[in-house]
Amino acid sequence: MIEHRDLHLVLAVAEHGSLAAAARALEMEPPAVSKRLAALEARLKLRLFHRTTRRLGLTDEGELFCARARELRAGLAALEDALQERVGEPRGLIRLVSSFGFGRRWVAPALADFQAQHPAVDVQLHLMEHWPYLASTSFDAAVWLWRPPESGVIVRRLAHNRRIVVGSPDYLRRCGVPQEPADLAQHACLVVREHDSHYATWRLTALHRRRRPAEVAVRVSGPLSSNSGEVVREWALAGRGLMLRSLWDVHDALADGRLVQVLPDYAMMDADVHWVARPRSPGAPLPWRLRLLQDHLMRWLADPPWLRTTHHRPTPAGPRRP
Repeated sequence: MIEHRDLHLVLAVAEHGSLAAAARALEMEPPAVSKRLAALEARLKLRLFHRTTRRLGLTDEGELFCARARELRAGLAALEDALQERVGEPRGLIRLVSSFGFGRRWVAPALADFQAQHPAVDVQLHLMEHWPYLASTSFDAAVWLWRPPESGVIVRRLAHNRRIVVGSPDYLRRCGVPQEPADLAQHACLVVREHDSHYATWRLTALHRRRRPAEVAVRVSGPLSSNSGEVVREWALAGRGLMLRSLWDVHDALADGRLVQVLPDYAMMDADVHWVARPRSPGAPLPWRLRLLQDHLMRWLADPPWLRTTHHRPTPAGPRRP
């Protein structure tokens, strides 16, 4: 007979890809996880995982087991949630994922406030760089910039945001102020990159219809780049070049003049903040605690400070880059 703990064990191994990682998630010792998995496979008389020296992969039977296990887990969670609503107090665990920068600066304080209001709810916040694909993980929901590349998820916009081009007053005095997007090709641009290419492409949208074309793609480069947005922001503050960065991350530096927006008629409009909940069975509502958290985040970000910032305008004095 398959037990409830067996479902959690197999799903943890499948989602984390190794016995060691699953053991950490389950707060168990790796030998105990290996022993329990072997005992389950022996009882079932089939293999759930292909074992290699580096990673475990699901067999066809393992794929079926995990699919049904997720359905059962979701059904149990829905039952628990329905009973909680009758009692009138939300309780249980919420596993939320967000990107590093936005999650640390904006989501974490909102979650602390939410948990203080609902002390019977436990909240785990996981910070990641890349979209985790909720259907194949144990996360209940995500707070993410950009719309996720996953079908079937429930998406709701929490706040408007955009990416803009900014630089320090010192850099603009030394190197001049770009007047058109094409001028960026002549500037030192600080790029957040994930690949080894020397160049990056910034796709800027004209904010006014009188401007044509509606979108301009500019190939930019510079001597400094990083896979960390925080590092790039510090370089921009130090006057080392121009960067394309979200308003949520630079609004305070714009407000006090440490950074200045250039090309104010252009922006990248791809960075709104979204609530994303994992796929659910047809007709299955979000658990009550998740609905409460979604509403809390909607209120928390209803009037974000980055949309109220008064931006300093660049002073065109200074040499233009050749």
